[in-house]
Amino acid sequence: MKPAFPIAALLATLLLALVIPAQAADEAKPVKRPNILFIMADDHAYQAISAYGSKVNVTPHIDRLAKEGMRFDRCFVTNSICGPSRAVILTGKYSHLNGFATNENPNFNGKQQHVAKLLQGAGYQTAVIGKWHLGSDPTGFDYWHILQGQGPYYNPAMKTPNGIVRHTGYTTDIITDEAIGWLEKGRDKNKPFFLMYQHKAPHRNWQPAPRYLDKYKDVTIPEPTTLFDDYKGRGTAARDQQMSIAKDLSPHDLKLVAQPGLNPEQKEIFEKAYAEENKAFQEAKLTGDDKTRWMYQRYVKDYLRCVDAVDENVGRMLEWLDNSGEAANTLVIYTSDQGWYLGEHGWYDKRWMYEESFRTPLIVRWPGQVKPSSVNTDMAMNLDFAQTFLDVAGVEQPADMQGRSLKPLLTGNTPADWRKSVYYHYYEFPQPHHVHPHYGVRTEQYKLIHFYDLNEWELYDLKADPNELKSVYNDPAYDQIVMDLKRQLEQLRKDYKDDGTVEQFK
Repeated sequence: MKPAFPIAALLATLLLALVIPAQAADEAKPVKRPNILFIMADDHAYQAISAYGSKVNVTPHIDRLAKEGMRFDRCFVTNSICGPSRAVILTGKYSHLNGFATNENPNFNGKQQHVAKLLQGAGYQTAVIGKWHLGSDPTGFDYWHILQGQGPYYNPAMKTPNGIVRHTGYTTDIITDEAIGWLEKGRDKNKPFFLMYQHKAPHRNWQPAPRYLDKYKDVTIPEPTTLFDDYKGRGTAARDQQMSIAKDLSPHDLKLVAQPGLNPEQKEIFEKAYAEENKAFQEAKLTGDDKTRWMYQRYVKDYLRCVDAVDENVGRMLEWLDNSGEAANTLVIYTSDQGWYLGEHGWYDKRWMYEESFRTPLIVRWPGQVKPSSVNTDMAMNLDFAQTFLDVAGVEQPADMQGRSLKPLLTGNTPADWRKSVYYHYYEFPQPHHVHPHYGVRTEQYKLIHFYDLNEWELYDLKADPNELKSVYNDPAYDQIVMDLKRQLEQLRKDYKDDGTVEQFK
């Protein structure tokens, strides 16, 4: 009788022959690359997002992203102003290198390398829909449908590769309609997508959607503790600005005069919503702090009404992802082009290296990769976004980009050599708002700012003075800290190749 071993060996060999090709075939299948949905509002303060602990409003749909993803508590911008921030996000380079340092720049140079081109070249379907605010037509996008300049809150005429499209309705809703329309019918569904879905709201002059005009009417919004800041603890720049709620909001901002751009039906609804309050204000003849308080309430309620429409439309987009089956394979980012003042220091607008405008919201959901309800406190920057997109997509990150991919942070693996300080440089002066140009460095505890046209320095101990009310630059107790920070600042300027000039692309 022959031994059974050869038969067993033969069966094992046949089994391996069947299994190994199957395994090899599985390994040969390309990994499905994630879609990237980049949602950016304009001037959305982190203080007006309930996931960040807002005391003035609730944002359930943006909060959903935070619940299902990661909230970054220390994300900063390189230059707190609309167009320049967008140029930094696209290029992964500071303003002095991408050539777009102020909103006065006529056009972004789309001939230069940027993330949409790189993703497009790697097989992604690319689109930008909504606010663009970079002058020149987009490059590197398979499709674009963008506001002209700042764009209105109602009835926008939007640019596309095929000409101007005139819309009737509320711009925040229209931008979402167009974004969902492209996702459903305008793209090659065999390719992953990179969509920059960018809102105008809640930018000045804060015209709410008709459905939100009466919201907050019977509510008193809490005032920030620094609403009546007297700037005694700071230098010339804080006193010299023109962005004060008490002095610089216009009748147009405050809805005390007729609003342009509305059709007759919209105008009737709009004016009816404000008529009673406006009449009471005019009859009261308020002055001083009482008038400032009234203006704060009017301003911040309109701002929050605009945020409500953004949040609602984020919900519409998340619902589309769920219903289409794309949610599981889509990285979703929610951010703003910078921070914003909701009455802190008596201000509206942005521009400063002070915390409210320097820091921006950043929330990221990536199913299967990002732990739900996680919070990151590392120093992130909008400078990092381009490289993050590339890293997530498996595309090589160009060596001349100046940020770092946030992908390790998203997966809970912060590199040991992650940055411990961030560099800032703001240029636009004198108008609008007369904020003096400045650069500076922020570390874990300190912030050193140089208003170089004034030759004035400010230093803030963020642990002792989180509201940045008193500069301690001239306090002898901080002499060594000033020396250390100036050395850091000099090194950062060298590392980022910022010699004070702006490279202009021709």
